[in-house]
Amino acid sequence: MPSRLVRTSALTAAAVCCTLLAVPAASAALSSPEHSRPTGGGAAGDGDGVRIHDIQGHTRLSPYKGRKVTGVAGVVTGVRGSGSARGFWIQDPHPDDDPATSEGIYVYTGKQTPDVKVGDSVHVDGDVAEFYPGGEKAGGQSVTQLTGAHWTVRAGGRSLPAAERLDAKRIPDTYAPKGDKDSRSIEKLRLHPDKYALDLYESLEGMRTEVSDARVTGPTSEYGELWVTADPREHPTPRGGTLYGSYHQQNGARLKVSSLLPADKAPFPKADVGDKLTGTTEGPLDYDNFGGYTVRATELGKLKSGGLPAEKTPKAPKDQLSIATYNVENLSPKSDAGKFDRLAGALVKNLSSPDIVAVEEVQDNNGPTDDGTVKADQTLDKLTGAIKKAGGPAYRWREIDPQDKKDGGQPGGNIRVAFLYNPDRVSFADRKGGDATTPVRVEKGSGGTPELSANPGRIDPTNKAWQESRKPLAGEFRFKGKHVFVVANHFSSKGGGDADGDEPMEGRFQPPARHSEPQRIEQAKLVNSFAKDVRSVDPKAAVVAAGDLNDFPFSPTLDALRSGGALTSPMQQLPADERYSYVFNGNSQALDHALTTPGTGHVDYDIVHLNAEFHDQTSDHDPTVIRIRPKD
Repeated sequence: MPSRLVRTSALTAAAVCCTLLAVPAASAALSSPEHSRPTGGGAAGDGDGVRIHDIQGHTRLSPYKGRKVTGVAGVVTGVRGSGSARGFWIQDPHPDDDPATSEGIYVYTGKQTPDVKVGDSVHVDGDVAEFYPGGEKAGGQSVTQLTGAHWTVRAGGRSLPAAERLDAKRIPDTYAPKGDKDSRSIEKLRLHPDKYALDLYESLEGMRTEVSDARVTGPTSEYGELWVTADPREHPTPRGGTLYGSYHQQNGARLKVSSLLPADKAPFPKADVGDKLTGTTEGPLDYDNFGGYTVRATELGKLKSGGLPAEKTPKAPKDQLSIATYNVENLSPKSDAGKFDRLAGALVKNLSSPDIVAVEEVQDNNGPTDDGTVKADQTLDKLTGAIKKAGGPAYRWREIDPQDKKDGGQPGGNIRVAFLYNPDRVSFADRKGGDATTPVRVEKGSGGTPELSANPGRIDPTNKAWQESRKPLAGEFRFKGKHVFVVANHFSSKGGGDADGDEPMEGRFQPPARHSEPQRIEQAKLVNSFAKDVRSVDPKAAVVAAGDLNDFPFSPTLDALRSGGALTSPMQQLPADERYSYVFNGNSQALDHALTTPGTGHVDYDIVHLNAEFHDQTSDHDPTVIRIRPKD
């Protein structure tokens, strides 16, 4: 399941929840607050009200929160004139001498299109509020803004304040301060923009910022946004991305870019990882709940293609068994026909027609329609038919229908894992399959070899570890006279925005809590136990546990899978900077895995990069292929 939350709009995704904001009650106007500091240049225009840097203060929360201010002077630097969260940014061209205080602020006008232009000098009256994009419970940071605003345009055509340059020299290596001992919140801590990347960005909230010749690390999404890095030397991948290699490698030079420019005059670039926005990209720095700090571009650099190719994996030699795992992202007969064709083409051409494919996110026959349907035979028939049409083998498939609404995923979709296999290369042990609730057992066969009580069968499907999550499917295959056990997995999502989801990396709680992790650890323990059960019958048995595990190679989840040496990670054969299968918020990271027992013998491991780095993707995951030569 994608880690990204469901979204509602392109440009204004970060602020659509503004309509839920409770506007604070107005109080007496403030013109001479106690914390007022020297302005270093006088007020902008003729305003005699409180200054923007006074409102912003030197922490993440405004000292004016919930109070009315008048005569706030600034120059308009950006306008959001569409959607349900309209407004404009203003910036004081006469900053104070405190680097912790921002000179910019957002004026929220709701559904009202503001009658201002970039370069207007304005005075604004309004209520100071802290808005949490996505809701306060989501764990993100707040945006200080003016609501219930009234403004006066004093003059037009003013020069804009110079944009703050963001580059490797400016952005601190350390990502975030440690939160308050009791609350873990960083909201009330004084900002140290010279020490922490998140503090630097907060100190520039609402101000004009710029990046130059920025390399793309996250492709253009359907919502009209992309990710760049302001430091191309920060943990680069060979293909132009930025690697997320540990919980302490957050990569603070990542920034999201969206556009305030009219689409008919400046279409948003369709970029892939490794491309570059040449020249200058600049605009007010905002914060949203889908990735944090975002440059709302009033000027976009010119896209220069990096020519990134989709990868292909070699065809397995005849004496090697090839096994792939592929998250096909909510596939159903309602999916666009082109998606089936592209998935099929990738399986045949890019993956070289694996002998066995563990497929994740297979939906039922009517997709997200929520009417109790759980069968997925039409989905799988359509996929295998498309593969054959593309020149691939006549795959057969096996799966177990879930109980309705019990496995999580898109509502109504009843996603599940399934097997595709090439009967010309492997055979599926002829044994009755299991059902949604009966656990599969590992038994000792007549020849002393391990056998499954049901083929395929689900691993402990009623265990609470699988609540609202996909149950793993165990299958018993034979390849050149040898037993091979494959477990297709799709562990519970990292989620977000609620008590069960992980707190955002860029949020106000530091270090962020991984609330979803304990469930995946318990899931990993069950799969680990299954592998041990097989090996208790035959220590040389070949077991492959593959799928979208929704966790990282360095995570406690993967540690639990590998516990006791029951399974190992052949991903570790790859160079460290190539260990990724997913791109999230500009970070290249590994969520998809294929683990093996020592009995699998020789293993070749390949992550086939053909989706995650591209704006035109069939799935948000890259598939993985392993080639094994089981021991005698």
